[in-house]
Amino acid sequence: MSVQIFTRHFYQHLWFGAALLLVLCLMQGKGVYAEPAADNIKPETVKQGSLLFMASDGSYSEAPRLHTDVDMAVSGMIVRVIVKQRFKNPTTVWQEGIYVFPLPENAAVDHLKMHVGDRIIEGEIKPREEAKKIYTQAKHAGKKASLVEQERPNIFTTSVANIGPNDSITVQIEYQHSLRYTAAGFSLRFPMVVGPRYTPSTIIEESTAQPNTAGWIMSITNVLRISPPVPDPAKTPPLNPVSLRVDLNPGMPLAKLHSLSHSITKTAREDGHVLIELSDENHADRDFVLEWQPDTGHKPKAALFTEAKDGQHYIMLMIMPSVQSLTDKQRLPRESIFVIDTSGSMGGNSIRQAKAALRYALEHLRSGDRFNVIQFNDSASGLFSAAQPVDDKNIGRALRYVDSLEASGGTKMVEALHLALNGSTNSEVVRQVVFLTDGSISNERQLFDIIQKRLGDSRLFTVGIGSAPNSFFMRKAAQFGRGTFTYIGNTSFVAEKMNELFSKLETPVMTNLNISWPAGVDAEMWPRRLPDLYHGEPLVLKARLKKAEGEMIVTGRVADSLWRSRMNLKPAVNDNGVGVLWARTKIATLMDSVHDGVSRDNVKKSVVEVALAHHLVSRYTSLVAVDKFVSRPPDQTLGSRKLPVNLPQGWEYDKVFGPAKNGSSPSPAVVASSYPAGATEADLLLVIGISLLLLAFLLFLFEKYIRNVGDKHSY
Repeated sequence: MSVQIFTRHFYQHLWFGAALLLVLCLMQGKGVYAEPAADNIKPETVKQGSLLFMASDGSYSEAPRLHTDVDMAVSGMIVRVIVKQRFKNPTTVWQEGIYVFPLPENAAVDHLKMHVGDRIIEGEIKPREEAKKIYTQAKHAGKKASLVEQERPNIFTTSVANIGPNDSITVQIEYQHSLRYTAAGFSLRFPMVVGPRYTPSTIIEESTAQPNTAGWIMSITNVLRISPPVPDPAKTPPLNPVSLRVDLNPGMPLAKLHSLSHSITKTAREDGHVLIELSDENHADRDFVLEWQPDTGHKPKAALFTEAKDGQHYIMLMIMPSVQSLTDKQRLPRESIFVIDTSGSMGGNSIRQAKAALRYALEHLRSGDRFNVIQFNDSASGLFSAAQPVDDKNIGRALRYVDSLEASGGTKMVEALHLALNGSTNSEVVRQVVFLTDGSISNERQLFDIIQKRLGDSRLFTVGIGSAPNSFFMRKAAQFGRGTFTYIGNTSFVAEKMNELFSKLETPVMTNLNISWPAGVDAEMWPRRLPDLYHGEPLVLKARLKKAEGEMIVTGRVADSLWRSRMNLKPAVNDNGVGVLWARTKIATLMDSVHDGVSRDNVKKSVVEVALAHHLVSRYTSLVAVDKFVSRPPDQTLGSRKLPVNLPQGWEYDKVFGPAKNGSSPSPAVVASSYPAGATEADLLLVIGISLLLLAFLLFLFEKYIRNVGDKHSY
């Protein structure tokens, strides 16, 4: 073989190898978190940790700071919330701000107001594409505009266009949702931060593909929209200061009222209301969780909330079955599968909470049952190849295994679900899967599909870990898994919360729930298919009726016993907002029907119809507000920036994004990247790949030189 031919073949193979190595570096199957980006922040007058924007003239300026004010009014089981977000532009250029924020997964967002000086611009509900078009046109025309879009049922984005130099704009969002109520009492949770979401490589690789029948594949743009910048808290002052007030009207004497997350002040008023406020200055780095318990003898067994509106009657019904009716039944042998998330986002307090909860569960297993422990991050593995008997030897081995677990890497939940859910059906054994995770993933729909397909006779119970778990995923996974969701936000409450969960696991399930409506009452009820009911969990449903009169009957079965409850439908008072809660539940049920094979186009059409009729933000509708005046002069350009959010309290930055390289500090500005997160060798592969490309280029020049020399000698 001649030198020319050898060299040509060598550098061609080298080109291919280098390119392949670069692809592996970018897409080596570990998925992505939001990854720190290296900015050239050089001005020595800027303090460490400041987030800078560079204007078109090359000058630097500090990023806008936000402030959020939250006002909640709680009446019975209904919560009305007003959230005001203040956007400040201290720069010398016109800006567009894009802010990602969380809300409860059952929030019915129905109002938007934009405060510009002394003017208030009301938002209108429009189909999502139309709202986006209106906003974009206003943005290009130089008008102030605001757009609220739903990215997930618990993640929203607010875009604000044409914030002038030194301008301030306040965007006010209003929503309504229902409280969570169990035998342990009432719980109010207000999410304050969106934690970085892990995106499996399949999402990125298939981002240009058409959605499958389940519709879980999303575009990479959608993933990036829920990945705001996350500065390193060790190098950046806390962002997004927040004030929060709760006007609580419990309607009954209280035995206990406390916050699981923040220091609060409580002021009792003469009208029976309690005013709750945050006692210290706080920043949006963890969820606010408030719980209260009715005094003995005042715990509600049933409640009916009604609203008459536009010739319709809306009802929300809550029934708590008698505890005695769910106990003293024959206990079947159990197989308990515990799945623990050991990914990077679980670093710090979260992994300690998860390990403490898992230890509690293992120490309370009963002899005669079987169990296994599965852990997952970049991969999933089980302690045993199959479930083993509960005995001192196996429990001791499991406890040592749990103590050895550490958090690192990505959140590949798919493999863990495949290991935990085997699709088996065995009426002789009660198979229960307990999933401990923060749920910080972006491929929720894919995971719901797996749960539905592989559940069999198993029951999936999710345990939310950390200061800001993905409650949408946690609740929906439990719903599809025919189980329940438990939230642990603090190690101090591990024993209490796990004891509540074990009460559910140990008692028989109420099944075959059915509603008999009075004669002549035509009811549109959501959810249509009532779920199984566990000990301490109430039945909650919403319905729309032509008339609200007569008596409804609720029945169910526990083992071989029949349970029955009656409720008079005649309304006592008019509870504003029940109608939007009914519409929000209908929309959620319609969206779930995609997993049952219903056409996505049909679902979209139905959702848009309901959302427009009830003025609600949904996956397919948005709120848009546009000022009638032009603010930005036509000769001024408009910059656009994502506004940063805090890392959730208790998370370890290096566990999520990887440690700083070469002793340097990661930039406080964070962007979504296709580089893998966690303990990877991406940077080393990148350097090798670039070096090989340079070597291939030099060989190309050498081969060209040899060819020219050969051509000359051939004459």
